[in-house]
This record gives sequence, structure tokens and C-alpha cells, in this order.
Amino acid sequence: MGFKLEDLRVWNEAVDYSTLVSTEIRKWPSEEKFVLSSQFQRVADSVALNIAEGSTGQSNKEFARFLAIALRSGIECVTCIHLAVRRKLIDRESFELHYEKLQHLTKGIQALRKAILSKN
Repeated sequence: MGFKLEDLRVWNEAVDYSTLVSTEIRKWPSEEKFVLSSQFQRVADSVALNIAEGSTGQSNKEFARFLAIALRSGIECVTCIHLAVRRKLIDRESFELHYEKLQHLTKGIQALRKAILSKN
């Protein structure tokens, strides 16, 4: 592929996750449009966007900084799914799917960040 980020497994997973969130929140009631659904989509997008921004050939330290931001956005997504299940916007099965994907994604970001920092 043409850009370094397209070869990163975690970036691809983050883009896939953002797409999953987009599909999920379309099912939510309209009164959630500017409440939780908007925030959920923004933080899900932020994971992929920060991985992308960090991969632009800057220093390893700078890339690790953007990965840390992506990680925090991923953790914010975890809170969004907890809020969504408590507000009965998603069922337990959907919660478990999101939770599993977020666990895998955040572990991948952490592993990439650790590998990049070890190169310094």
C-alpha cells in the first residue's frame, strides 16, 4: 500500500472498529444523536486518526505520544459502551462484542507503543 499506516495492523483494526461504531449508533434513538452517539463516534475515529498522525515518519518518541493518545481514546470507547449498555442502547451481546474488540485493539496499541519506545 501507499502509506505506512495502511500496513499497520492496529490502524486497520481501529478503522474497522470505527466502522462498527458507526453501524451500531445508527440503530440508536435520535435523541442520542448529539449526546453519547456523537461522542462515541468521535473517540472511535480518534483512535485511528491518532495512529495515522503518529505514523507520518516523525520520531519514535513522537509516534509513541500519538499512540498514547489513541490508547486513551480507546479507553474512552470502553466507557461509551458501559454507558450505552446501562442506558439500554445496546444489549449485552453487543457490549461483549465491542468489549472484546476494544481489548484486542488497546493491547495492540500498547504492544506497538512498547516496541517503538524500545527502539530509542
